[in-house]
Amino acid sequence: MSLIDVPALMGPSGVLGATESDPALSPLVVRAEGSDVAAYRRLRHDAFVAEQALFAGTDRDDLDDDPRTIVLVARVGAEVIGGVRIAPATAIDIGWWTGSRLVVAPGARGAAGIGSALVRAACALAEQLGVIRFDATVQERSSILFRRIGWETTGTAVIGGVEHRRMRWPIGRYQRLVDATKSHLAALLEPGSVSSADPGASLGSLSSAGSLPSGSLSSIGSLSSLESLSSLGGAGWVGDDGAPVPGTDVIAACDAILPSMVERDPEWAGWCGVLVNVNDLSAMGAAPVGLLDAVAGRDAAFVRRVLAGVRRGAEAWGVPLLGGHTQVGAPASLSITALGRTSTPVPGGGGRLGDALSLTVDVGGSWRPGYSGSQWNSTEARRSGELRDLAGTVARAQPAAAKDVSMAGIVGTVGMLAEASGYGAVIEVGAVPVPGSGAGAVGGSGAAGSRVAGSVSMGSVSMGDWLGCFPGFGMVTADRAGRSRMSSPYAVTAEMGELTTSPGVRLRWPDGETTLAVSGGVTGLGPA
Repeated sequence: MSLIDVPALMGPSGVLGATESDPALSPLVVRAEGSDVAAYRRLRHDAFVAEQALFAGTDRDDLDDDPRTIVLVARVGAEVIGGVRIAPATAIDIGWWTGSRLVVAPGARGAAGIGSALVRAACALAEQLGVIRFDATVQERSSILFRRIGWETTGTAVIGGVEHRRMRWPIGRYQRLVDATKSHLAALLEPGSVSSADPGASLGSLSSAGSLPSGSLSSIGSLSSLESLSSLGGAGWVGDDGAPVPGTDVIAACDAILPSMVERDPEWAGWCGVLVNVNDLSAMGAAPVGLLDAVAGRDAAFVRRVLAGVRRGAEAWGVPLLGGHTQVGAPASLSITALGRTSTPVPGGGGRLGDALSLTVDVGGSWRPGYSGSQWNSTEARRSGELRDLAGTVARAQPAAAKDVSMAGIVGTVGMLAEASGYGAVIEVGAVPVPGSGAGAVGGSGAAGSRVAGSVSMGSVSMGDWLGCFPGFGMVTADRAGRSRMSSPYAVTAEMGELTTSPGVRLRWPDGETTLAVSGGVTGLGPA
């Protein structure tokens, strides 16, 4: 049971009345240890057992013995005048936490907003720790404090004969992520603006790739057929990871690396430039056949570092670097165009209502230094043959729909696949494959259908970060339940959601509750 109470917060001010004139006595919220925890527990006993009689004898419970529980206290000098605890709600931490046992000393109630400060600090710490569902059960008389801060009511309960409200802190990290990375696409990429505005330019850029296998561009078709395309990528491929070249078996993809990342980590940027393009082609079921790069930098030495990363990636995945454009004396930038081939491209929008969503992901590796929580480096330690096996998973499985996990993270990518398919999606949080299992680790082996979360600790990787990061290699696919054929000895595959009629993306929790992660379409481009 999680219980938050704010006893008589509107009562008269006490010992804090003079703190404004003495900054040394201003209340400070800190993470508690040792004697501060003991003082916090004494305050709890006095309030909940002696004063309110909510508990008989003691208010201590299992959370007090859980080493993951964190206690925050408010202090004036060395005196603890209030506190609250937060802890995971499940045996295995999947990002669902509760706040409980909020207490303020009688002499400090109503002074300097101690209760409010503790609640705000708990919310901030929970989000910092990667929590994506944060609940509390609050006495009715105290719920006004939580509503003013922004908490939402989810239900009611009677505890110890006292009316309570079940409340939840709204956490919008995935909505903010897709808003920052994908929501502008519909406004920028109006349907038809690329395929019809300058078809001659598109044809010319493609025809320069003379190093491709003979015949791959021989049936592009007439200029009029290009002009007739009514949407980006062509009907059925709007917003996809790559674009089928009309009349051929060629798939074209293009990605740019953030200039700040190129400037900060040029070799890694070069490697990632290849990685994300190969992933785009892989999601379409295409085998990469060539790369073209455009790189710029402040001087020749810097550009060499970027190109070193590009060449290393091209060699690792076995893709020819056909040529490109280089500029010195310019701001750092890198974009790569990739060409691949397949006679049976897999669409990103081919999902059907009720299809199960699977995640195939390489859980080996670690956070890239300097990018903890946002970029998982699962690829650099892989051998070339392992990388190529991972890149062939979609081509081998031929799912109904596939998208590679991009900068919008797992949640955002699920949203894009669902949007392109004309549906919404729900993710079963407890079924998401996560790091920490050993499956798919370098030198280890993965298993199709493995259910990782709920069996092992995620260690230093929070579910909040994992669902929003770029995982290196990750594919979201849709197929009928139990029909996924996605498999690689270097990755874990698990069914972890389904396509639904409700727009956006929701997270479903072990207690059956759902929370909204993304409110509607991710890109605004709509069904493919």
